[in-house]
Amino acid sequence: MKTIDELLSEGVAGKRVFVRADLNVPLDGTTITDDGRIRAVVPTVKALADAGARVIVASHLGRPKGAPDPVFSLAPAAARLGELLSADVAFAEDTVGTAAESTVAGLADGRVAVIENLRFNAGETSKDDTERAAFADKLAGLADIYVGDGFGAVHRKHASVFDLPKRLPHYAGYLIATEVGVLRKLTDDVKRPYVVALGGAKVSDKLAVIDQLLGKADRLLIGGGMAYTFLKAQGHEVGISLLQEDQVPTVKEYMERAEKNGVELVLPVDVLVASEFPDLKTKAPANPATVAADAIPADQEGLDIGPETRKLYASKLADAATVFWNGPMGVFEHPDYAEGTKAVAQALVDTDGFTVVGGGDSAAAVRTLGFDENAFGHISTGGGASLEYLEGKTLPGLAALED
Repeated sequence: MKTIDELLSEGVAGKRVFVRADLNVPLDGTTITDDGRIRAVVPTVKALADAGARVIVASHLGRPKGAPDPVFSLAPAAARLGELLSADVAFAEDTVGTAAESTVAGLADGRVAVIENLRFNAGETSKDDTERAAFADKLAGLADIYVGDGFGAVHRKHASVFDLPKRLPHYAGYLIATEVGVLRKLTDDVKRPYVVALGGAKVSDKLAVIDQLLGKADRLLIGGGMAYTFLKAQGHEVGISLLQEDQVPTVKEYMERAEKNGVELVLPVDVLVASEFPDLKTKAPANPATVAADAIPADQEGLDIGPETRKLYASKLADAATVFWNGPMGVFEHPDYAEGTKAVAQALVDTDGFTVVGGGDSAAAVRTLGFDENAFGHISTGGGASLEYLEGKTLPGLAALED
């Protein structure tokens, strides 16, 4: 795929450049609680603006239902982008209507605008090719050149990700080029030992990537809510812990295959339990108990890995040459259940290997728990996209940029 460096060498002064970013940041009202994805696109936007381009930044935020919804407005993200660029950023209150057209028409060379949430138009996410194409045609009318830099959305076959690049000269931004380069290190040229730590709520979200990793990784560490399906597959009581009973047969088969392939599959040896889920708003003390992983009481719920498991997982990560981590080890949003996730993050910091934090909740946890982002080899902006790449899937947004 062509990169932004090639575009800059060709010259962009006076050109309208559409940058498909990922500004899908978490909001508390209108307050951004994690601006990592906005910061990630700044190098691309700044390079284009400094070269004299008229930059149109577009993104989705949340899941509005194909119509304007002020709860999902990109206005806070536009304001934050302006702060990070130390420049005024114009904001259009629609996507392809009169506001967007007039805002883009009014851009001077080297200036930046953000248009409103792409998902306010049903054509962005439509499964109907004709409807999606019609929206892409309107977006194409705003620009001369397309730069894809929203890695967190490249696994979506959406108008601005898949259809629009086909209508304009297209290039990969710095973020996408970096993300793809990192993922190739996890698939094509892996330094060993290769250790993968997987957490999060649902084992079904990770089955396909586990299937692939059973032939590639040396060690798999399992935590989070998904661990209880594995413990159930071993025949243990898991109480009222998160459980996907229908996935138990598949998990059993994966455990057998791991043993056959010589892949070390490591499960929790102890967990923190409580009789009810903690209050994440008040952060009221939860007073959890620690029990062995094979002795969870029938009326208790597992909410984090225990202290012995933290030590075990740290030891399994210590000699890794390559690490991929996706998914927290527990309910890290509550201080009583954050220690498991914190221990895994610290183990990545302590290892001398190449460490990748696979986006989503893992990236949020690293920032929430106060870790220096530079202590990791790479923090991805796209959890879902990273997983699908590792599964071996073709990602529509990358395929469109490679044409």
